[in-house]
Amino acid sequence: MIDDTPLDVRLRMAAIAHIGALVLRHGEMIPRATLMAGFGFAGERIPLISAQRGIYIPGFLRKNHLPEIPISFTTTPPKAGKPRPYEDSWSGNGDLLQYKYFGTDPGHRDNVGMRMAISAATPLIYFFGVKEGYYRADWPVFIIADNPLKLEFTVSVTKSASEPAGQLYSSETEFTREATLRLAKNRPYQRTFRQRVLLAYRQACCVCQLKHDELLDAAHIIPDSDPRGEPWVHNGLALCKIHHAAFDAQIMAIKPESFIIEIRDDVLREHDGPMLTHGLQALHQRVRAVVPTDAQLQPKKEFLAERYQEFLRRAG
Repeated sequence: MIDDTPLDVRLRMAAIAHIGALVLRHGEMIPRATLMAGFGFAGERIPLISAQRGIYIPGFLRKNHLPEIPISFTTTPPKAGKPRPYEDSWSGNGDLLQYKYFGTDPGHRDNVGMRMAISAATPLIYFFGVKEGYYRADWPVFIIADNPLKLEFTVSVTKSASEPAGQLYSSETEFTREATLRLAKNRPYQRTFRQRVLLAYRQACCVCQLKHDELLDAAHIIPDSDPRGEPWVHNGLALCKIHHAAFDAQIMAIKPESFIIEIRDDVLREHDGPMLTHGLQALHQRVRAVVPTDAQLQPKKEFLAERYQEFLRRAG
């Protein structure tokens, strides 16, 4: 049977299938060298990211006279002592990424390609640089708006084919009617939840400010088993594994109005070495959780209040 799927659609499907395989192999932290090595397609080697720029449009597309729409875009990892070159940020409920243009020219080829992805409703791959040499992947994501005045695009990381944002899918694009629906159908929302929470909290535990990514979690305030426990940033806290476990076990709580840390009374009376003394007891009513400055991304106070009441009942 002849495969009549357009060549550019097959390229994107291959890219998304390959990144899924890489995540299974490497986990969330994918080495840059692996992304640069890419995958084989139509007799060529196609990298997943650009060696020079954040927005990646494979030369394969121009060579084969195909629409020059990126297959991926990247937020550059920080370098020691230096800010990221582009300050990408989250908005809405933490499900919309404000992604900066390449440079300041709206007519630059990379920015034009991102704009074309809006009208064609093309699914892309987003790579977030966690630390130098390592990236976390999110897919499929969709460019849904363009703001030339702010020199940025709005990217939805939770839209699927059944949840259009305006005219998200064009009737001319077979990819969005069939292939995208298959790719987005079983979207792993919790993967994107962790990414968005950690970015909002600047890759640090909100209690102790530990910044080692492998030791950080995105903790739900209202558990995801609860119908209200949706994967929005305002239902999350960036916590190291010790403080995540303490929060879940009702050993530690965060006061909803002040964000002051409290430790349960019986734990305060225990004697069990320096980890308990400095890691938990020393926090009690002395440390304030560091939360995002954007009010929309801060933990929802009614959710914290509910958890705090549970903490008080457990303490009583």
